[in-house]
Amino acid sequence: MDREAPGAVLKRERARGVILELVESRSPGDPIPSERALCAELGVSRPTLRAAVDELVAAGLLVREHGRGMFVAPAKITQEMVSEQTTMSLPPAAGSWSSRLLEFATVAAGARVGRKLRISPAAEIVYAARLRLVDGAPMAVEHLHVPTALVPGLTARELESGHLHEHLRERHGIRVHEAVQAIEPTVVTQAEAELLDVPELSPALLFERLTTDTRRRPVEYVHSLYRGDRYRLVSRLTLGPAPAAPPEPDGHHPGIPPGEFAYARRDTFRSSTVGDVQAD
Repeated sequence: MDREAPGAVLKRERARGVILELVESRSPGDPIPSERALCAELGVSRPTLRAAVDELVAAGLLVREHGRGMFVAPAKITQEMVSEQTTMSLPPAAGSWSSRLLEFATVAAGARVGRKLRISPAAEIVYAARLRLVDGAPMAVEHLHVPTALVPGLTARELESGHLHEHLRERHGIRVHEAVQAIEPTVVTQAEAELLDVPELSPALLFERLTTDTRRRPVEYVHSLYRGDRYRLVSRLTLGPAPAAPPEPDGHHPGIPPGEFAYARRDTFRSSTVGDVQAD
């Protein structure tokens, strides 16, 4: 592998930093200067600048439009990975979420799903594929598996509107208790790319979640694919004991927005996520 010329990495990193400042000072859809103008302003070569721009395009922060130039990408949807309570619910992700049902059927669980749900491979499950949208834009493709015996009469309409866990509690007497979730990077297939309106092999986040109820029964197995260019996860970490000194009289702590002091002190992050990432 050929090594880059001395200083090339630093030049690219500095160029990336300047472009990031431009992005952060503008609104989604705003243009940024052309590559030629940026090269002249920063004193870097076209290949160095293009490498920095390519990184920001791949990260979903910039958008190239052929014949028009470069623009600030739409804001990413942010999901925080901690909760204000000691329950499994998480703060809602940004934006207005909705669902479009792609497929709905009753099928045999099969070996893999049956093993996860702790039921026979021949047992029936409700399978549903949903396209999740934020403010009308496609954000994720979700594949949901629920044992039919737990949800007799579950309808397609229940999966298109409202919150699934509320339906499980109110209509089927199932109270969810805990969800163990794994997250890993991946890329989208051609079919997934068409649904999500992104190029094939675009980066994505793969979520796999198993939800159990208060009786420790698996009630839901879900795997979902989220757009890597529009979705990000943020975690708040507790790295040590709380300060001995009491908080200010109004409860405000420097560096934390008012009203969030108790939240920051109380919550911790678990590497094996317990929660529901905006899938319902």
